[in-house]
Amino acid sequence: MIGIFGGTFDPVHYGHLRSALEVKELFGLSEVRLVLNAQPPHREQPAANPLMRLQMLELAIKNQPGLFIDTRELNRQGVSYMVDTLKSLRQEFKNESLLLFIGSDAFNQLKTWHQWPHLFDFAHLVVMTRPGFAIQNLDDFFKAKLATELTELTHASAGKLYFQQVTQLDISATAIRNMIAEQQNPGFLLPDTVIAYIRQHQLYQRP
Repeated sequence: MIGIFGGTFDPVHYGHLRSALEVKELFGLSEVRLVLNAQPPHREQPAANPLMRLQMLELAIKNQPGLFIDTRELNRQGVSYMVDTLKSLRQEFKNESLLLFIGSDAFNQLKTWHQWPHLFDFAHLVVMTRPGFAIQNLDDFFKAKLATELTELTHASAGKLYFQQVTQLDISATAIRNMIAEQQNPGFLLPDTVIAYIRQHQLYQRP
């Protein structure tokens, strides 16, 4: 099973990294692919350019086996739609179970995503939830896809919806950028190597 974890990573922080590591172990994944979003359709454009976000991600996961950076969205022209990314991954990994990991906030907005029902054609959808999160008000489409046992994800390569509790660190890239702009120390929120890179390139400063 292969995990897919998308984001702008602007900058990458321990909230991203802890979740990726945790789901890799919980699901026994052979790898987790961190898909760097080039042009996000649902939010403002990233503050750091794609190359810088890629370099920060490389620094963050160095010496972390099983976490890989996937640059297909950077290499593709236009807006980064996850359905296109999953379709491309499915062509590459024809028989593997693909697990797309998203947060509960993203799941609540899923129906605004481009061709969202087709995500299930190419992968399982795993919603990472906080402790105490209650699954509620699923419509018939989602109820039909809901898996309650992990083994259901291994028996099919795509098409299931699964909820998994993870240790969600309450860290946001927006808060980190604001902290840096205010010349506050973002230590212990993201790797020191990434902080050093941000300082070296004077990223997220006030204009």
